[in-house]
Amino acid sequence: MKRLTVNLVSESAFTVQGHGVHTAFLEMAEILKKRSDVRLLINDKPKKSTNITHIHTFGFFALKRLLSHKGGEKVVSAHVVPDSLVGSLKGASWWAPIFKYYLKWFYNRADVVIAVSPYTRGELIRMGIKRPIEMIPNSVDAKSMQSTAKERHEIRTSLGIPDDKFIVIGSGQVQPRKRFDEFVKIATELPDVQFIWIGGIPFKAAGANSAHLTKMMHDAPTNVMVTDVIPNDEARRYTKIGNLMFMPSEQETFGLSIIEGAAAGMPVLVRDIHDYDATFGDLVTRGDDKTFLKQIKRFRTDQQFYNDGVKKSAALAAKYDSKVICQQLMDLYWSLVKK
Repeated sequence: MKRLTVNLVSESAFTVQGHGVHTAFLEMAEILKKRSDVRLLINDKPKKSTNITHIHTFGFFALKRLLSHKGGEKVVSAHVVPDSLVGSLKGASWWAPIFKYYLKWFYNRADVVIAVSPYTRGELIRMGIKRPIEMIPNSVDAKSMQSTAKERHEIRTSLGIPDDKFIVIGSGQVQPRKRFDEFVKIATELPDVQFIWIGGIPFKAAGANSAHLTKMMHDAPTNVMVTDVIPNDEARRYTKIGNLMFMPSEQETFGLSIIEGAAAGMPVLVRDIHDYDATFGDLVTRGDDKTFLKQIKRFRTDQQFYNDGVKKSAALAAKYDSKVICQQLMDLYWSLVKK
């Protein structure tokens, strides 16, 4: 067999978007489209001629694809663990035990489960996943995030932002665990810096603390711009004009937007959490609520510190470039087909 037929499945293609699972799904679709040894299908009906069905979500549509006797080997990417929902959706702490049971049952129906990070792998094991677990991280086409000075000038001009304005970028769903409140707090302390948060509340009223966070977005200082939920291509336009990526999130299974920021050429400042130990290590700058302000000020004034951050980001983007990760994915696909 010289060509694989792969059916990528994600309910985000026709439901709620503006979150990391959808971005990861789009990125995987793009890299597989470019391969001559792959015939790519998207959310197709199960067929005997399909070699791999690769599922990214866990709703009813995905469940039907997973339980079908057709569609070849079933691969599930575990983008979500139980802790991901706490602080994301309203009332999650109440129904989390039921969700955990369902997620465990769902993942255990796969032939192989892909953990997107060592942290996720550990969580899957603690959940009681008995199926084989492979560690293949999310990826970003680093080249797609690069831009020219002319392009950055044009984007800034369209937004009314001067070329010499220092821009801090945050990205993700506006939800408690992402700590949008800390992002706004720091912006209040730095009125001469432009802060842009790429994202909104994709699940609307079902989002955790949605009313409070909607008011926070509406009442944000004048130097804070919130894009709301926008298409992936548009989100990347905003990322390209940043000088620094600042992600104060308290929990992440991976943190794909961090790779996008690094690939765009920015230093990255994140909260010092265990989730990043094996994925990002010292290729990002870590801090907490007590140090974030001081660190951002240093990125603005200490050129050597800034340049070191840029070099770290270049290494981080290369580590998770889609060309590198795609080969790992293809190796897994072929191993399943040939077993």
